[in-house]
Amino acid sequence: MFLRNRALLYASNSRCYATEVQHTLKPSVYGQPLFKSHPHLIKPNELTPGITSEEYEDRRRRLMERLPDNSVVVLPAGSIKYMSGKIFYKFRQASDFWYLTGFEEPDSAVILEKNNSARGYRMTLFSSGANAAKEQWDGASTTFTDACQIFRADDARHWKEFSTYLRSIVYQYSNIYLDLPASRMQRSSKATTKSLLKYLNGPSETDIVLDSLGKSRPKPLSPEIGRLRAIKSPAEQKLMRAAADISGRAHAKTMRFTRPGLSEATLAAHFNYLCSLSGAQRLAYVPVVASGPNALTIHYTHNNQLVSQGELILIDAGCEYNGYASDITRTYPANGTFTAPQRELYAAVLSVQKALVSMCHEGSNMTMYDLHRKSCDLLRQELLQLGFQLQLGDIERLYPHFISHPIGIDLHESDMFSRSGALKAGMVVTVEPGIYVPPSPAFPKQYHNLGIRIEDEVLVGEEYPVVLSVNAPKEIVDVEGACQGLLGLEPF
Repeated sequence: MFLRNRALLYASNSRCYATEVQHTLKPSVYGQPLFKSHPHLIKPNELTPGITSEEYEDRRRRLMERLPDNSVVVLPAGSIKYMSGKIFYKFRQASDFWYLTGFEEPDSAVILEKNNSARGYRMTLFSSGANAAKEQWDGASTTFTDACQIFRADDARHWKEFSTYLRSIVYQYSNIYLDLPASRMQRSSKATTKSLLKYLNGPSETDIVLDSLGKSRPKPLSPEIGRLRAIKSPAEQKLMRAAADISGRAHAKTMRFTRPGLSEATLAAHFNYLCSLSGAQRLAYVPVVASGPNALTIHYTHNNQLVSQGELILIDAGCEYNGYASDITRTYPANGTFTAPQRELYAAVLSVQKALVSMCHEGSNMTMYDLHRKSCDLLRQELLQLGFQLQLGDIERLYPHFISHPIGIDLHESDMFSRSGALKAGMVVTVEPGIYVPPSPAFPKQYHNLGIRIEDEVLVGEEYPVVLSVNAPKEIVDVEGACQGLLGLEPF
């Protein structure tokens, strides 16, 4: 009877699954995953995975409320980049554009005009629209009608109309917000033009921008959006935890997979594979897989050496999942067991890292500068206990990087965040102290060529921090356990 009931349940589930698959729209008629075409990725109330249309609307509303009356926002999307000829890189949408719209197609733009309507602004979205010939090669693009209905634009037009439309409205506004590189703010008599949109993403077109804006000079937009992006919503926090979980498990399983004789590139590929298998769209940055003395190079990304017996492995790697980055660093023994000097130096860095994490809450009133100064003081104390004879400047030599950076849609959301500003609840920051001992007679010989960094992502709370990267082992017993297969982890 049990087997019969189980068989009936399996048959019922199979029919439900078959019905769901049958109703999936293939090929998609949209330019990105939506619930109708990708119900396995998008929930009915979401515009992008984990983020609802209402949240995107709220982001735009809060931005426009911050701006003075008589303001217009001009924001281009990203463009496809090419390795050579027609060989393109995998497209990633421009971060600010995606944050405000959720629209994932390249060569697009949005104009937000502040007004007195109940909504508070008018939204015009520019994109490629439907193009049968193009879609045969690249897949569907969202129609202008769907752009209005799905992405809540008041009007949707072809991107070729972008320059003309901007010229027609710009005289109405005294506050024009858009980002232009400083080098492009000067007029160039040699510039030729095709479209303002192409200029905003390309290397020229200066004259048409300045002519389209008349006598007005734009105000930078990214600082305004950056202030909104600094505080993560509950939905963003959930996505960032998911990204950190994927990366944390990949770190643990890569520890289990590692053995002397493998190449650093093999470990990097294994980490990437594990993240992709869990749904990550890409790595958030070029990973560092540094064996032995290679760890003394902070941004070591060659990853082309072999792992040797008795070495430490420093892996700084994280995935990007549904639009949000993760950033985790772990250091572990290649053969699964720390030597005595490795254990001592690792324990020192770990003690400092945990102390700093505990300070990442709003009640501490700490700034990033405060956190960094504290990291230097604590590391100095730990190293003195290990027998280091530290002179002036030695800490900076052994620990040459900053302690932290904000993280979110971008790996480093630092440009719009002051290190002298107090940490606020809802921010997500990294905490990453490290010690890198060169083979110098100034330092104890047993620690020469050891590079150790431990990095977590931390959600700043009101009274206590939340470590998002908790799934990546960092206690000595857990690191050795992961390496030796004692935590129940399969290497794949």
